[in-house]
Amino acid sequence: MTRPEALTNLPTASTPKLAAGSVAASWPISDLCVIIAAVIALLLKVVIAFNTFGTNDAVEFYRFAAELKHDGLQQTYRQQPSFNHPPLVAHYLTAIYDLDHRPFAHENGIAFPLLLRLPGIVADFLVVGALLALRKREPRLRIPTWALFLLAISPVSLMVSGYHGNTDPVMVLFLVLAACHGARQRPIWCGIFFALSCQIKIVPVLCLPVFLFFWLQRRALLSFVLPLALTTLIFWSEPLFHYPLSFLRNVFGYGSFWGLWGVTYWLRQTGWSEFSRASFFDLSSAQNLVVNGLKLAIVAAVIFLAWRRRKMTSGPALFASLAYTWMIFFILSPGIGAQYLVWAAPFLLVWCPPFYALFTAGSSLFLFFFYNTISRGLPWYGGMSNGNFKTDWTPWTIWPWAMLIVAAALLWQQSRRGHSSFRWLSLQTVSDEDR
Repeated sequence: MTRPEALTNLPTASTPKLAAGSVAASWPISDLCVIIAAVIALLLKVVIAFNTFGTNDAVEFYRFAAELKHDGLQQTYRQQPSFNHPPLVAHYLTAIYDLDHRPFAHENGIAFPLLLRLPGIVADFLVVGALLALRKREPRLRIPTWALFLLAISPVSLMVSGYHGNTDPVMVLFLVLAACHGARQRPIWCGIFFALSCQIKIVPVLCLPVFLFFWLQRRALLSFVLPLALTTLIFWSEPLFHYPLSFLRNVFGYGSFWGLWGVTYWLRQTGWSEFSRASFFDLSSAQNLVVNGLKLAIVAAVIFLAWRRRKMTSGPALFASLAYTWMIFFILSPGIGAQYLVWAAPFLLVWCPPFYALFTAGSSLFLFFFYNTISRGLPWYGGMSNGNFKTDWTPWTIWPWAMLIVAAALLWQQSRRGHSSFRWLSLQTVSDEDR
């Protein structure tokens, strides 16, 4: 079993069956409706991106792009510790910085913030298409049409991809494609797409144990690891061979604000002076101890999860393992950015569509109040997140985090009923037969 009974008992729409041998049935009306919704959402996001500036992330990326253009990648890594993006993102920022300064772009309103958001907007559309295609090829992945429709028009992706201005949706696309090729038993393509996801942000490395044990059990580990390593080496060769220390320090030293999410938010609410500072830098020794402890707990829990589920080699089990990985991350993470809430969405959808809907609702509440606060109310044009507004929007982070706690509690309840697949502290290996 990979889904909690208390959630899967909720009513869901059944996946329409294709008529055998019918050409028309290859595109059932339900799929067409989802595609139309995804196209409408894509156009709406483009309109939003064309008519807004976005958040201060767009300012940061523009500043990075200018430094990359004038000083190069090596100096940017050395002079800007906050530039924690892999080289592929740096090359894209340089390219759109050049395009932004061309007369044609200025005459047609094609500005840097729009170009920054376009890849994420397209990525959202491709994720919907990838899951539609996977559903047709893998009948065991029972993805209801209503859930795909919700993914297509998700308020979360509308706000993050259309307004925020960051690269997270592209990372999600590559990770979804890696999982899709894993479900279809294609280790080479799985390795390539997983490597590409790590070229956008380094955080997918957290999911690496899941893929390693998945392919190890299928006796295809080398077929996954070799293309992964080769693709990574191609994109990382310059910094690894010429300035490895500054590159690894920046990219792998990824962090977030203390006190705005989950465990650290509640610790800040205690009023204890050791936990009262909401900041990215200059944390107290107690805060650093909690942050490092939570990070170690996340890594240990994911490795333990991947090892226990190594004999679960079906496509649905792979998506479920990735969903659990993101749940562990978001429950224990010391902090998050608003745009992170797109990371888990496709995997939660495949694992348990009703819970995906609940998590989307909670995330949408948080994101609306966050963006509305930093943008000084509707209509949104530009948003600046700073310390003066944290007390206004941080309580809304409770909603998506609470949804994850509820799901974890339901999984714990399942373990008490004797399902070995949800007995968290058990050393017993889980197999497909235990589902």
